[in-house]
Amino acid sequence: MFPRLAEDTPTFFGVPHALDRKDLEGADVVIIGAPYVAGWGNQYFGVDKAEWLASCKRVRQQSIRYRTGYIQDFNLDVFENMRVVDYGDAAIPERANTEGTVDIILASQAAVEAKVNDALDAGAVPIVIGQNSPCGSFAIAKPVSEHTSGKVGMVSLDTHWDSMKYDRFSMDPRVAGSGNWKDVTYRDLKNFDPSKLVEIGERGMLEYKEIVRGFLDAGATFVSSWRLRTELGIQGTVDLLPKAFEGTEAVYAHFDLDVMGGSGPAPGDILGDLAEPIGLTDYEVIRLAHETGKLGANALSFICIPPGSPLMYRVVVYCIMYFIAGLALRKHGRAGR
Repeated sequence: MFPRLAEDTPTFFGVPHALDRKDLEGADVVIIGAPYVAGWGNQYFGVDKAEWLASCKRVRQQSIRYRTGYIQDFNLDVFENMRVVDYGDAAIPERANTEGTVDIILASQAAVEAKVNDALDAGAVPIVIGQNSPCGSFAIAKPVSEHTSGKVGMVSLDTHWDSMKYDRFSMDPRVAGSGNWKDVTYRDLKNFDPSKLVEIGERGMLEYKEIVRGFLDAGATFVSSWRLRTELGIQGTVDLLPKAFEGTEAVYAHFDLDVMGGSGPAPGDILGDLAEPIGLTDYEVIRLAHETGKLGANALSFICIPPGSPLMYRVVVYCIMYFIAGLALRKHGRAGR
């Protein structure tokens, strides 16, 4: 027995369904769905959009298989320590997932921003389950920026830097799209400081050198998956996360799960053309989510959740719960920056 958002969609872990801003009062964490897939037509990078769009529902469905919020690894019951509510999905127009006009993209972004703003206004940490930019990235970064007077840091896991100078679907500078949302973030959100960016997971030959070197020259901390495997290991990478938190008033954690490539519990090819070798493992991604929570991140979001794999949806469930566990440990003085 659990609350449902629809007949086939439980709330995340069966937590209370928040219907409006009043229901967010006293919440520590707010779960938000952002079912949006970019571009025209019915496929995204060779995978049917219906598969991508199912992620918000599928993650919630997989969460309900766990009968308790007790995490053995930390001897911690998350829900005894943190009040979590599910705020449902943002009101993204259905045609936004097949039509790439600027007006519908910006309307979809605004729908996610509205829910994220409600969560931040309530003093809670929003966790957004999305699939594409801007709805799963810039729509979270912007409210965090607007709620913060000082500098904002970022922990970003990705296969791509998403820092081109244009959105290739709309070709419009107002759109913070799949390939350029990070460029728009640092262009338009002035308190996002690139020297407080910890970027993890990119590898290989996908990027122009001017983009990567530009971030490095600005002081960003970059851990390619090659560097993680050869020089740092997961603990050395964890030890670099505080660089996003030192001297900042807020930190946004962005997890683009194409970073897992072929190293997760499901074949990388389910990502279509987005799959790349030397991906991060499920453990590495979950560990980084937990450690980012322990450090006190103010928002977390997911995009490019690999479609069609129940086990990959469980990875997202673990990331969310281990992240919240990190927040709980910090809240009760068992973690620190």
